[in-house]
Amino acid sequence: MLLHHISIRTADIMKAISFYQLLGFEVREKFTTGYTLACWLEGEGGRIELLQIPQPKPAPDAFYDEHYVGYYHLCLDITDKNIDLVEWLRILADKCLQANRENPQFPPLKVLLPPQQQMIENQVYEVAFIADTDNLPIEIIRRLK
Repeated sequence: MLLHHISIRTADIMKAISFYQLLGFEVREKFTTGYTLACWLEGEGGRIELLQIPQPKPAPDAFYDEHYVGYYHLCLDITDKNIDLVEWLRILADKCLQANRENPQFPPLKVLLPPQQQMIENQVYEVAFIADTDNLPIEIIRRLK
């Protein structure tokens, strides 16, 4: 069995598309689901479905609320990019600032957890968390040798 896609509800599909494109995802299909705009984005090894929600309400704070139960975050592995996580985040922050200059409604990069090392089994990773345009957490990891 393969994971087909992760679905994310968003308040502004165009802003969300722009953000995920900065992460390397590309729009593959735009469609409607009967009541809302939707699209599939594809990136290295994965697909995201975005659904624009009419009259959105803020999502629960999955990152800071220690009692939150449910889907927690996406995790993107940048190990094969051969770039330090701090530098990768700096480049992404610059891209977000450029997007903000072109569209003031586009938010600057929000870092929820700055890069730090974490041991997972017998591997050491650099780990950081950022937020998307709807404040949903995204983990960025890089395996250290």
